[in-house]
Amino acid sequence: MYDIIIVGAGPAGLTAAIYARRAQKSVLVLEAKSYGGQIINTLDIENYPVEEHISGFDFATKLFNQAKALGTEVVFEKVVDINDLGNSKEVITTKNKYTGKAVILATGSENRKLGLSNEDELVGKGISYCATCDGAFYKGKVTAVVGGGNTALEDALYLSDIAAKVYLIHRRDEFRAEETTIEQLKNRENVEFVLNSSVTKLNAEDRLSSIEVTNKDGSVRNIDVNGLFVAVGRIPENQNFARLVDLDDAGYIKAGEDCKTNCAGIFTAGDNRIKEVRQLVTATGDGAVAATNAIKYINSL
Repeated sequence: MYDIIIVGAGPAGLTAAIYARRAQKSVLVLEAKSYGGQIINTLDIENYPVEEHISGFDFATKLFNQAKALGTEVVFEKVVDINDLGNSKEVITTKNKYTGKAVILATGSENRKLGLSNEDELVGKGISYCATCDGAFYKGKVTAVVGGGNTALEDALYLSDIAAKVYLIHRRDEFRAEETTIEQLKNRENVEFVLNSSVTKLNAEDRLSSIEVTNKDGSVRNIDVNGLFVAVGRIPENQNFARLVDLDDAGYIKAGEDCKTNCAGIFTAGDNRIKEVRQLVTATGDGAVAATNAIKYINSL
């Protein structure tokens, strides 16, 4: 019997583990893949307090080692289900069953990808899924954004203040974003709309050099770019827990800033919950809040 079982070893989960261990609670972290989550793909973090420059891998490794040094137990197994036993929860993995008084779901979310052949290899080498994270690296350069929702247009607006040129590529002729944002982009001289079009090929040697864009009418255009920002949605990893916790239509866990779910004893932290800002600093903040409320819950039993 553990005090707290944390599902996910990203920044939110590992921060929660640190706070729980400092409160002298026994902690088990279950992770399906490797520690660090999406941040390990970031080559240089510039927007996290204290650390002026640090790679995502180095940041995640420091966080992981800190949690381990405090006595956190980490097991690399995929969680497939959770049973609510009242004052305890049974967490089921592909290999074992574990019991804890409280559970923190910190599974994060994955960026929806374009599905092109060399996309994964070019992450950090011209491909990014976060304009606010990586946009500063493209000051005075040529960029493109793919997507038609609020995130894509906000990314394009953000980049238009940094980059020399921004192409906004969308597969339809109308955007799903707010009209005010659309109008702002229309007034930016360095923003060009490429509508009814999809990115069909990434051209690169060591880094991305250009993209192939195919229009619905079949015409093909090659655009030279230094960076491509993909904003075609995210996929939260919550479906295995839908039986216990409420999800919104997009699959995110319904929880506010207190990180409490509708199920007593189950908390959530990080990019897998409903929130406006999904950044490294908000993920670690969630971890602290979720652990603090999990500790209060356990102490009240």
